[in-house]
Amino acid sequence: MKAKDFSLPDQDGVIHKLSDYKGKWIVLYFYPKDDTPGCTKEACGFREISQEFKNKNAVVLGVSKDSIESHKKFSDKYHLNFPILSDVDKKVIQEYGAWGEKKFLGKTFQGTLRNTYLIDPQGQVKKKFEKVNPLTHPQEILKAI
Repeated sequence: MKAKDFSLPDQDGVIHKLSDYKGKWIVLYFYPKDDTPGCTKEACGFREISQEFKNKNAVVLGVSKDSIESHKKFSDKYHLNFPILSDVDKKVIQEYGAWGEKKFLGKTFQGTLRNTYLIDPQGQVKKKFEKVNPLTHPQEILKAI
């Protein structure tokens, strides 16, 4: 399946298009909320092995519905070394099927699902990871490349 192109701002307001990364592996990961325990562990996990992704000609792009300002605080606080993209209207999140029903403390609600899409250098979605474990997921993706 061909990955859908998009255009979203990062934590510094710089616009990123998926097509900007043609010729590279793309780790497009969706996460629920900045500076929450699971999302922080996942982001820091990607940060810690970012050089290994670069060595494999791969770029990591995080996406949530948080604002650019929220992303900036999150990125600065944890010294993130990759773009985290702001999708406040949830358009890209929904296009990629990363929006859906969630349960927390006995309540059901709609929210961003912790899904990752591994996109090959030709722009094809090679693998979709759903309901990932934020602690082990960055290593799992690295092995899949």
